[in-house]
Amino acid sequence: MADIKDPENTIIITLKDGPVVIELLSDVAPGHCERMKQLARDGAYDNVAFHRVIDGFMAQTGDVEHANMEKDYNPRRAGTGGSQYPDLKAEFSKLPHDRGTLGAARSMNPNSANSQFFINFSDNHFLNGQYTVYGRVIEGMEHVDKIARGEPPANPDRMISVKVAADA
Repeated sequence: MADIKDPENTIIITLKDGPVVIELLSDVAPGHCERMKQLARDGAYDNVAFHRVIDGFMAQTGDVEHANMEKDYNPRRAGTGGSQYPDLKAEFSKLPHDRGTLGAARSMNPNSANSQFFINFSDNHFLNGQYTVYGRVIEGMEHVDKIARGEPPANPDRMISVKVAADA
């Protein structure tokens, strides 16, 4: 396992191929980091699908509102939901959207991020200053690279569990 310096600001996402360890950047985007920890502790991210996965770009997940898509899966609704909590204000920074960084997904409104996020497969600097960067993969990027592609994928991969390292 990765050298975890701050367990309270480290997230462990279990994927089918193994764990992904994410360092949260609470000094850069405290609101987004607190929300991710809150939803992880609520168990809201467990079994949530990667509903938009574009090769060479990113893997998006975190639609906790439509998490139980086994029964009522509707590809047009995937990615449209948030959580029971209010939307977050944008926390843009100078941090670039490099490979392995975590970005907050949102609508056209910069202050509409809620529960959804994406992990960049490559350096996506055209997103810089437009989407909040609030974490980075420090171990397990090879597992992220194996997430099934599609918008939505025919058989989407899911986050089996999402935990704050301090609680694991």
